Amino acid sequence: MLTHFHRIGIVGKFGDPVIAPTLTELYRFLLQRGHEIWLDSQSADFLDTPSINGLHIDRLAEHCDLIIAMGGDGTFLAAARAAADHEIPLVGVNLGRLGFLVDISPEQLTNRLEQILEGHYKTESRCMLHASIFRDNVEIHRQTAVNEVVVHRWVTPSMIEIVTSINGVYLNSQRSDGLIVATPTGSTAYSLSAGGPILHPGLSALVLVPLNPHTLSNRPLVIDDNVEISIGFGQTRQINALVTCDHLEIPDVLIGDKIVIKKADKMIKILHPEDHDYFHILRSKLNWSVG
Repeated sequence: MLTHFHRIGIVGKFGDPVIAPTLTELYRFLLQRGHEIWLDSQSADFLDTPSINGLHIDRLAEHCDLIIAMGGDGTFLAAARAAADHEIPLVGVNLGRLGFLVDISPEQLTNRLEQILEGHYKTESRCMLHASIFRDNVEIHRQTAVNEVVVHRWVTPSMIEIVTSINGVYLNSQRSDGLIVATPTGSTAYSLSAGGPILHPGLSALVLVPLNPHTLSNRPLVIDDNVEISIGFGQTRQINALVTCDHLEIPDVLIGDKIVIKKADKMIKILHPEDHDYFHILRSKLNWSVG
């Protein structure tokens, strides 16, 4: 009955007891199948079951062949970052609201998982980004993003002047509230709300989307993903900026700092039910073809 996914990790929506009934159903289902089950330590607190294997989310992938993320896209992104270095595949169960990445509903949970665990699934690879902050030519921060890296103005009422180069070649200077660098996965997240295009997840591309640019001719730009994007600041007086990677904050970025963004070496692997249809998800989540 077992497949090569013997050791299964579960990441639940952090701090939300609403997940407890579905989490319990999933745990019992996997236990009956004979799987070795590991939970992130916060989700483990929601189960009234002895001898639960609980670990910090950052260590979960070391013990698993598959990770199931239960929540919304935010939960999935956290699980993806934790799994990336170990190249562990992920499955998403939607307990959130919008959910472009989590495509199994609680009502379909055991049926869909049964199919996937028996080897009936589609595999999809998605790229990630690495963002590094350099100060005086020394790397002071590094973070990974699945959706996007965003440079924001912070604690200042004024726009910031962002200077962008690609592979060492000057692209532009723009006064704006910030700049989004998004993957195809992130093109349906913050980038979309800022007016960026939707990129099909199969594209080897990134999109640069200005946030409220001063000059309306500054438009979103789609580029190849095998590039190094370098971002600096054109101000002459000191400012603070904020860099976020999937909403993880890197504060206190200074005027002389350089932000370097490039595609990560490893991809995340997502397992979908065999009838997964990306365009159906777009129609459903964005209310296309309604009325």
